[in-house]
Amino acid sequence: MTQKQPDSRDVARAAITLAMTTSREDESAQKQRLIGQGIKSAASDFGGDFTASVMKVIERAVVIARRECLIGEKEHEEGAVAGAAHDAVTQIADKAMGLNIGGKIGVARAEGHVAVAIFFTVGLVHLNEVCVGLGHRAV
Repeated sequence: MTQKQPDSRDVARAAITLAMTTSREDESAQKQRLIGQGIKSAASDFGGDFTASVMKVIERAVVIARRECLIGEKEHEEGAVAGAAHDAVTQIADKAMGLNIGGKIGVARAEGHVAVAIFFTVGLVHLNEVCVGLGHRAV
């Protein structure tokens, strides 16, 4: 029996589940499981003031995608990750504006699909809200 090719939903699901991992060990196990499904992935922890961090989140997504060989050095691949990351950040902007964020960025790719998910807590001190943002691009 042949394995089905991952589609856009599979890649988006992979990015979200990777962004939701709670430890480096959990992250590594999830990445190995995804490789078995034909999906490459990368993740990075992130935190700081939202307003000052928007560009840093987008840059971090591109950097981890390149570091883990999800994309090459071609502009359209970097642009796809940056665009998907921008979409994900835009989805949480209303909740996060002027507050602190902390959590993880997950990037996943299979064939012509790339997805970026962010899973953050947003708030002040211990008064936090949880939010998820997701962006997808065809490469």
